[in-house]
Amino acid sequence: MKKLVFLLLCLPLFVISQNESFLLTLSEVTVKPGHDAQFIEGLKSYKACYLENDGEEKWNTWKRLQGEGNVYTFTGRMANWAEMDKDDDPSGNACQKVVLDEIMPHVKSFHFNIARSMPDVSRTAPFSPDTGLVWVYNVKTKNYSSFMECVKAISSAIKKAEGDGRGYWYSLMGGAPYVADYFISIPFKNFAELDVKVDSVWKVYEKEHGKEKTDALREKFRKAVSKDWSFIYMLKKELSN
Repeated sequence: MKKLVFLLLCLPLFVISQNESFLLTLSEVTVKPGHDAQFIEGLKSYKACYLENDGEEKWNTWKRLQGEGNVYTFTGRMANWAEMDKDDDPSGNACQKVVLDEIMPHVKSFHFNIARSMPDVSRTAPFSPDTGLVWVYNVKTKNYSSFMECVKAISSAIKKAEGDGRGYWYSLMGGAPYVADYFISIPFKNFAELDVKVDSVWKVYEKEHGKEKTDALREKFRKAVSKDWSFIYMLKKELSN
């Protein structure tokens, strides 16, 4: 099985269609207070070392905009669980000392999770290479059936009205009690796109089904969700490969 440190750093880039279900890896790192600059330099050193050793893996590095502390998330994908059994990347192994000496001393905490994509209710277009940030909405549920009925209904209405979904839904595969059960990642090219006025998902649904059905669906959604929260993550291209 791959070593944890390389699950943190050597993850493939989103470049292909979202039409088939896959496993999404999520490695979240909280940096020690006052260590952000050193952590960034450590990532740059790792990238330089990896390229010098002819590394072929790709990775994206995201920094959380809101919330406490400096938090980075490394995301990637696997076609199936069997990829966890593959040997470590030799080029990554050659840079192990960089990880131990220049990155880990600046890490306060590390959390690793795996989620499965939900193509039936997600955007069908591939994850665009010009994406600069993502808005991630997380939910913990107390009624799976009701929650999924709501998600499917809203997704169907948006695809019918706009031609495709707005984001990519995922279901978490286990995890700690505080970890979300589901989340949707909505991509944007830049912050300016957040200023573009669009109808809310509830408004889109209401235009097709009317206010009465919309109010009923909204209430059903609220009863199915026990907790929700969201963050914006910025892509750090200089720390990605």
